[in-house]
Amino acid sequence: MRRAIAAAHIMLGRTWPNPAVGCVIAKGDLVLAEAVTAPGGRPHAEEQALKLAGAKARGATVYVSLEPCGQRTSGVTSCSAWLEEAGVARVVIAADNPEPLSAGRGVVRLKAAGVEVESGFLAEEADPLYRAFRHKLESGLPLVEAAMSGEGFDGALVLDPGESIEAALQRLGRKGYTHLWVAEGSELASELKSQGFLR
Repeated sequence: MRRAIAAAHIMLGRTWPNPAVGCVIAKGDLVLAEAVTAPGGRPHAEEQALKLAGAKARGATVYVSLEPCGQRTSGVTSCSAWLEEAGVARVVIAADNPEPLSAGRGVVRLKAAGVEVESGFLAEEADPLYRAFRHKLESGLPLVEAAMSGEGFDGALVLDPGESIEAALQRLGRKGYTHLWVAEGSELASELKSQGFLR
Protein backbone atom coordinates (compact mmCIF):
# COMPACT_ATOMS: atom_id res chain seq x y z
CA MET A 1 0.00 0.00 0.00
CA ARG A 2 2.83 2.39 0.72
CA ARG A 3 4.04 1.85 -2.85
CA ALA A 4 0.58 2.76 -4.14
CA ILE A 5 0.45 5.88 -1.95
CA ALA A 6 3.96 6.93 -3.03
CA ALA A 7 3.03 6.50 -6.71
CA ALA A 8 -0.02 8.72 -6.22
CA HIS A 9 2.09 11.42 -4.52
CA ILE A 10 4.32 11.65 -7.60
CA MET A 11 1.34 12.53 -9.80
CA LEU A 12 -0.25 15.16 -7.54
CA GLY A 13 -1.28 18.17 -9.60
CA ARG A 14 -1.08 16.30 -12.91
CA THR A 15 -4.28 14.24 -12.94
CA TRP A 16 -7.03 16.81 -12.39
CA PRO A 17 -10.00 16.77 -12.64
CA ASN A 18 -9.52 13.25 -11.24
CA PRO A 19 -7.56 12.50 -8.07
CA ALA A 20 -4.15 10.84 -8.27
CA VAL A 21 -4.52 7.16 -7.39
CA GLY A 22 -1.82 4.53 -7.03
CA CYS A 23 -2.45 0.83 -7.61
CA VAL A 24 -0.18 -2.16 -6.92
CA ILE A 25 -1.06 -5.75 -7.84
CA ALA A 26 0.79 -8.47 -5.95
CA LYS A 27 0.85 -12.13 -5.04
CA GLY A 28 2.54 -12.46 -1.69
CA ASP A 29 5.76 -10.43 -1.86
CA LEU A 30 5.85 -10.52 -5.65
CA VAL A 31 4.70 -7.27 -7.29
CA LEU A 32 3.05 -8.09 -10.60
CA ALA A 33 2.24 -4.56 -11.72
CA GLU A 34 1.88 -1.00 -10.49
CA ALA A 35 0.38 2.09 -12.03
CA VAL A 36 -0.92 5.55 -11.23
CA THR A 37 -3.65 7.73 -12.70
CA ALA A 38 -2.44 9.10 -16.04
CA PRO A 39 -2.02 12.84 -16.73
CA GLY A 40 -5.42 14.41 -17.26
CA GLY A 41 -7.09 11.76 -15.11
CA ARG A 42 -7.37 8.88 -17.60
CA PRO A 43 -6.82 6.01 -17.78
CA HIS A 44 -7.33 5.18 -14.13
CA ALA A 45 -4.61 3.43 -12.12
CA GLU A 46 -6.46 0.11 -11.71
CA GLU A 47 -7.18 -0.18 -15.42
CA GLN A 48 -3.52 0.37 -16.31
CA ALA A 49 -2.17 -1.99 -13.63
CA LEU A 50 -4.56 -4.79 -14.66
CA LYS A 51 -3.47 -4.48 -18.28
CA LEU A 52 0.17 -4.72 -17.20
CA ALA A 53 -0.48 -7.78 -15.02
CA GLY A 54 -2.62 -9.54 -17.61
CA ALA A 55 -3.72 -13.07 -16.69
CA LYS A 56 -1.39 -13.04 -13.66
CA ALA A 57 -3.89 -10.75 -11.90
CA ARG A 58 -6.26 -13.71 -11.35
CA GLY A 59 -6.18 -14.59 -7.66
CA ALA A 60 -3.94 -11.62 -6.81
CA THR A 61 -4.29 -8.90 -4.19
CA VAL A 62 -4.78 -5.33 -5.39
CA TYR A 63 -3.66 -2.41 -3.21
CA VAL A 64 -5.25 0.88 -4.19
CA SER A 65 -4.86 4.27 -2.51
CA LEU A 66 -8.47 5.33 -3.20
CA GLU A 67 -11.66 3.29 -3.38
CA PRO A 68 -12.21 2.06 -6.97
CA CYS A 69 -14.98 3.72 -8.94
CA GLY A 70 -18.30 1.94 -9.22
CA GLN A 71 -19.32 3.82 -12.36
CA ARG A 72 -17.58 6.17 -14.82
CA THR A 73 -18.95 9.52 -15.99
CA SER A 74 -17.88 8.62 -19.53
CA GLY A 75 -19.89 5.39 -19.42
CA VAL A 76 -16.85 3.16 -20.00
CA THR A 77 -16.00 0.17 -17.80
CA SER A 78 -15.54 1.11 -14.13
CA CYS A 79 -12.48 0.12 -12.12
CA SER A 80 -14.55 -2.20 -9.92
CA ALA A 81 -15.81 -3.94 -13.06
CA TRP A 82 -12.24 -4.27 -14.38
CA LEU A 83 -11.18 -5.81 -11.05
CA GLU A 84 -14.12 -8.21 -11.03
CA GLU A 85 -13.47 -9.32 -14.64
CA ALA A 86 -9.78 -9.85 -13.92
CA GLY A 87 -10.64 -12.37 -11.20
CA VAL A 88 -8.63 -10.75 -8.40
CA ALA A 89 -9.06 -12.40 -5.01
CA ARG A 90 -8.68 -9.38 -2.74
CA VAL A 91 -8.79 -5.59 -2.93
CA VAL A 92 -7.21 -3.52 -0.16
CA ILE A 93 -8.25 0.15 -0.08
CA ALA A 94 -6.62 3.01 1.82
CA ALA A 95 -9.00 5.99 1.47
CA ASP A 96 -12.74 5.96 0.88
CA ASN A 97 -14.09 7.82 -2.17
CA PRO A 98 -17.08 10.09 -1.44
CA GLU A 99 -17.67 10.86 -5.13
CA PRO A 100 -21.26 9.79 -5.94
CA LEU A 101 -20.15 7.38 -8.70
CA SER A 102 -17.98 5.61 -6.13
CA ALA A 103 -19.08 6.07 -2.49
CA GLY A 104 -19.19 2.36 -1.74
CA ARG A 105 -20.70 1.28 -5.06
CA GLY A 106 -17.52 -0.37 -6.29
CA VAL A 107 -17.04 -2.13 -2.96
CA VAL A 108 -20.59 -3.52 -3.09
CA ARG A 109 -19.96 -4.80 -6.63
CA LEU A 110 -16.69 -6.47 -5.67
CA LYS A 111 -18.12 -8.15 -2.58
CA ALA A 112 -21.10 -9.40 -4.58
CA ALA A 113 -18.62 -11.01 -6.98
CA GLY A 114 -16.91 -12.82 -4.09
CA VAL A 115 -13.88 -10.54 -3.92
CA GLU A 116 -12.53 -9.97 -0.41
CA VAL A 117 -12.40 -6.23 0.31
CA GLU A 118 -10.52 -4.47 3.12
CA SER A 119 -11.04 -0.73 3.52
CA GLY A 120 -9.18 1.87 5.57
CA PHE A 121 -5.74 0.23 5.41
CA LEU A 122 -3.15 3.01 6.02
CA ALA A 123 -5.98 5.52 5.58
CA GLU A 124 -4.20 8.21 7.60
CA GLU A 125 -1.21 8.04 5.25
CA ALA A 126 -3.39 8.27 2.15
CA ASP A 127 -5.87 10.91 3.33
CA PRO A 128 -3.64 13.96 2.62
CA LEU A 129 -3.69 12.95 -1.06
CA TYR A 130 -7.45 13.48 -1.17
CA ARG A 131 -7.98 16.54 1.04
CA ALA A 132 -8.49 18.87 -1.93
CA PHE A 133 -10.62 16.31 -3.79
CA ARG A 134 -12.96 16.01 -0.79
CA HIS A 135 -13.05 19.79 -0.30
CA LYS A 136 -14.13 20.27 -3.93
CA LEU A 137 -16.87 17.62 -3.59
CA GLU A 138 -18.20 19.24 -0.40
CA SER A 139 -17.96 22.91 -1.39
CA GLY A 140 -17.86 22.92 -5.19
CA LEU A 141 -14.74 25.09 -4.95
CA PRO A 142 -11.05 24.22 -5.29
CA LEU A 143 -8.98 24.12 -2.11
CA VAL A 144 -6.48 27.00 -2.00
CA GLU A 145 -3.23 26.89 -0.05
CA ALA A 146 -0.29 29.25 0.29
CA ALA A 147 3.00 27.75 -0.85
CA MET A 148 6.48 28.68 -2.04
CA SER A 149 5.95 26.97 -5.40
CA GLY A 150 3.20 25.35 -7.43
CA GLU A 151 4.67 21.84 -7.29
CA GLY A 152 1.94 19.29 -6.59
CA PHE A 153 -0.91 21.74 -7.27
CA ASP A 154 -3.33 21.78 -10.22
CA GLY A 155 -2.48 25.41 -10.89
CA ALA A 156 -2.25 28.93 -9.48
CA LEU A 157 -5.20 31.03 -8.40
CA VAL A 158 -5.21 33.98 -10.82
CA LEU A 159 -8.08 36.47 -10.83
CA ASP A 160 -9.35 38.03 -14.03
CA PRO A 161 -9.53 41.86 -13.98
CA GLY A 162 -12.34 42.97 -11.67
CA GLU A 163 -13.13 39.39 -10.65
CA SER A 164 -13.88 38.54 -7.02
CA ILE A 165 -12.07 35.69 -5.29
CA GLU A 166 -15.25 33.64 -5.00
CA ALA A 167 -16.09 34.15 -8.69
CA ALA A 168 -12.57 33.06 -9.65
CA LEU A 169 -12.82 29.95 -7.50
CA GLN A 170 -16.21 29.10 -9.02
CA ARG A 171 -14.82 29.59 -12.54
CA LEU A 172 -11.76 27.43 -11.88
CA GLY A 173 -13.87 24.82 -10.09
CA ARG A 174 -16.07 24.49 -13.16
CA LYS A 175 -12.93 23.88 -15.21
CA GLY A 176 -12.08 20.92 -12.97
CA TYR A 177 -9.37 22.38 -10.73
CA THR A 178 -9.35 20.92 -7.23
CA HIS A 179 -6.14 22.27 -5.64
CA LEU A 180 -4.78 25.77 -6.26
CA TRP A 181 -1.90 27.71 -4.81
CA VAL A 182 -1.01 31.32 -4.07
CA ALA A 183 2.39 32.65 -3.10
CA GLU A 184 3.04 32.70 0.64
CA GLY A 185 3.00 36.25 2.04
CA SER A 186 1.36 37.71 -1.07
CA GLU A 187 -1.45 40.27 -1.04
CA LEU A 188 -3.76 37.68 -2.55
CA ALA A 189 -2.90 35.21 0.22
CA SER A 190 -3.78 37.84 2.83
CA GLU A 191 -7.07 38.64 1.09
CA LEU A 192 -7.95 34.95 0.83
CA LYS A 193 -7.27 34.51 4.53
CA SER A 194 -9.38 37.54 5.49
CA GLN A 195 -12.30 36.16 3.46
CA GLY A 196 -12.00 32.67 4.95
CA PHE A 197 -10.75 30.91 1.81
CA LEU A 198 -7.30 30.21 3.21
CA ARG A 199 -6.40 28.59 6.50
